[in-house]
Parts: sequence; C-alpha cells; structure tokens
Amino acid sequence: MSKVILITGASRGFGKIWAKALLEQGHKIVATARNTHDLNDLVESFGSQILPLPLDVTNREQVLDTVAKANEHFGRIDVLINNAGYGLFGAVEETTEAEARQQMEVNFFGLLWVTQAVLPYMRAQQSGHIIQVSSVLGLFTLPTLGLYNASKFAVEGLSETLATEVKAFGIHVTLIEPNGFSTDWAGASAAQTQEIPAYDALKTAFRNGSTPDSYGKPEATVEPVLNLIASPEPPLRLILGKVGYPIVKSVYEQRLASWEENKEISAKAHGH
Repeated sequence: MSKVILITGASRGFGKIWAKALLEQGHKIVATARNTHDLNDLVESFGSQILPLPLDVTNREQVLDTVAKANEHFGRIDVLINNAGYGLFGAVEETTEAEARQQMEVNFFGLLWVTQAVLPYMRAQQSGHIIQVSSVLGLFTLPTLGLYNASKFAVEGLSETLATEVKAFGIHVTLIEPNGFSTDWAGASAAQTQEIPAYDALKTAFRNGSTPDSYGKPEATVEPVLNLIASPEPPLRLILGKVGYPIVKSVYEQRLASWEENKEISAKAHGH
C-alpha cells in the first residue's frame, strides 16, 4: 500500500538513499532539504511521485508552512522520517556557545519543530508513524562528540515521551539508532571546533580506534527501513549496524551494576 512519507535532510546520506528506495516501492515522497537542486535526479526519475521542498528545520515558521504544503499536495502524511542533522566534532571545552546552540538547534529543536508540525494531521487521520533518526550515541557516549551525544540523548528522551502521548491517536514512534556508517556524516556534513592542543592525544587515539569494518554500508539499511515502514506494530527502538548493540549491552550492564551497588544509598536518600 502506497504511503505519503515526509523525509527531512533528503538531499544526501541516509535521507537520499531511503527516499530513492521508497520511491522505487511506489510510495509518494515529500523530500525536504536546504538545497533542493540535489534532488533533481530523483525528480527526473520519479516525476510527480516526489515533491521537493526547501526547508531549514531550525526555522519553525518555515517548518509549519512546509508541512502544510506537503499535506495539501498529497492529502495526508503517513510517515515522517526526521533525518536532518549533523555532527559537531570537538572536545566539550573547545565548543563555543554558537557551535553548541547550532548543534542543538538542528539536531534537537529542528526535529521537535517538524514533529510538532505533523502531529495535528496525524491526529486527524488517527494514524501515522514518526521515525526519529537518532544514534547509538543517544544511548552511550564517545569522546570529542559531546554536543552531538547530548543532542541525541535529548532526541531519545523526547521521543520516548512522545510515544506514550500519541499512542491513543494511532500514531507510532520509532527511534532509529545507527552506529557509524560510511556516509559523509563525518566528512563534508560535519563541523569541527577550534582545537585545544591538550586534547590532541585523545583525538588521535579516538581516530585510531576504528577500522573500516567499524562503519556499515549505508545501502544495507534500506531493507530494515522498508520493513519498519511496512510494519503494523513498529518497535520504539531499532539499532542499525552490528557494532552498536554489543556496546549498548555492555554499557547498560555496567550501569545496572553501578545502580545495584548503590541501591541502599539511593533508598536512604528518599527519606522515608
């Protein structure tokens, strides 16, 4: 069954790969990007099946207007894939106020504005699926990605809450949590802080800690995403890639062990 799917950040990376695969399946796509020229090849191949719209997700009024145009054009919005985002690389101490605010504006607030914009339409339909592209770095952290980690932890908390609020309206929420993939996320799409030499050794060790096998093939995510969109009961969380789950499992086991070790202190802190 054909669905109307709105994808933010659709001009490159996961967004474009998934948009093309969904178009090939016969779905109608509203593809948003800062630069819609990067979507011309999809328009040439799929014509009126795709609606490209320029969008800066940090501009809330533009978000509301764009989502309204999408709904008016296709008559409904069945699925939102909140994919727009980027990585800020650098130690926490190195991060300027402007860099920190922009990271949260795009990765968290932009996602929030688009989510809020589609909800009235999905509530009216009594159906919908909101897919938030988070990261395994919303479940554990890596050094020199502090603000990115923070933005994805925020997305996780927001979306888990949202899932409980909209369930009664027939709306599902899924957090996609990829580990590293060979997109341009760490390349052209990334931002870098001004370096403080004291962190050079840490950054070198971090860079040397990965191998080519650490990064998944973006095209391999297509089948899981197509299955997710087709599922009548999609999960709240879906890790993508073979690297993420073992680390998440280990991190959560360590957290549980620490909480268990200190549970008597925790109970005493309650006061009665």
